[in-house]
Amino acid sequence: MSASQPPRSHRHGRNRAERVLSAVSPAPKHDVFELLHPGSFVTLDNHPSDLPPFQVIQCRGGRCLVRQQAWGQHVQWEVEHQRLHSA
Repeated sequence: MSASQPPRSHRHGRNRAERVLSAVSPAPKHDVFELLHPGSFVTLDNHPSDLPPFQVIQCRGGRCLVRQQAWGQHVQWEVEHQRLHSA
């Protein structure tokens, strides 16, 4: 081992730290979503004019459960929160 090279154990720790640092992905993009309360009515980005608004059942984890009143209580659709807007 020459004087210009660090000890093997030090070099191993440095490489492991470099691997950890290089594995970190860029910070996620944080979008601000409109607060949609259960029971409120929403439309989609490309909502057809002849379709009534959807009713919000719940929103959690970037997804919302919505339904049409004509569908009945047990039929729901899961939609990405970013696609919904207050009616």
